[in-house]
Amino acid sequence: MGNIIMASGMVLSSMPVGEFDRRIVLLTKERGKIAAFAKGARRMNSPLMGVTQPFAFGKFELYEGRTSYDIRRADISNYFTEVSSDLDAICYACYFAELADYYGRENLDASQILNLLYMTLRALANDNIPDELIRYIYEIKLISINGECPNMFECAECRKSEGLHYFSMSRFGIVCDSCVRNTAGECLEITESAMYTLQYIVSSGIEKLYTFTVREDVLRELAMVAGRIRSRVIDKKMKSLEMLEMTNSVNNSAVGMH
Repeated sequence: MGNIIMASGMVLSSMPVGEFDRRIVLLTKERGKIAAFAKGARRMNSPLMGVTQPFAFGKFELYEGRTSYDIRRADISNYFTEVSSDLDAICYACYFAELADYYGRENLDASQILNLLYMTLRALANDNIPDELIRYIYEIKLISINGECPNMFECAECRKSEGLHYFSMSRFGIVCDSCVRNTAGECLEITESAMYTLQYIVSSGIEKLYTFTVREDVLRELAMVAGRIRSRVIDKKMKSLEMLEMTNSVNNSAVGMH
């Protein structure tokens, strides 16, 4: 006999299975990333129809079988309707969910990743914070949570904490003014404002991440650093990232035409 368990989590993705069912990927606080089946969820008036939508967050009652989970019911506290009704926000949210899926593992504590994803989707619904800034904060913090982010507080060469103005791919970290000449390959110069922002992102609690904005030049620096870090540590081609960048390119072209 299987067990009935309760899990707090968010639907990362949902796909049809057979004629009436759905298979969802859940990121849960208690069980990490799991796959679960919602039988009959595609039938009209099914109580499981809404709870299997991407980004649905709440408490899920699951039947734990020998090889899979079945959803019995769920109490959804947030559907993130502000996000799902905005095409641009959906593109960002799908990318954030795919990154969480990439790092999620079954039976590993996912409470920090889940909390970060939840707060990030809430930030997407806030018009006062640029979506691009939200993206770079999320990427850097998620990679940091998983222990793959370079040390932002000391030189990767000499370990000094002063004069940190460069990001080196060859050292995969921050280097100081004195050591930059010893590094091979391209070094990205970083302003004081961007350096402070990077340090704030990796050291702050998740609840404090989306409480600031930056100038356009600092945003561009964050984009370059986040891109370099992501290219080193993530070895999967993200379909949602391709879609996001294509959408942003179309939007930027449209703005340029006006």
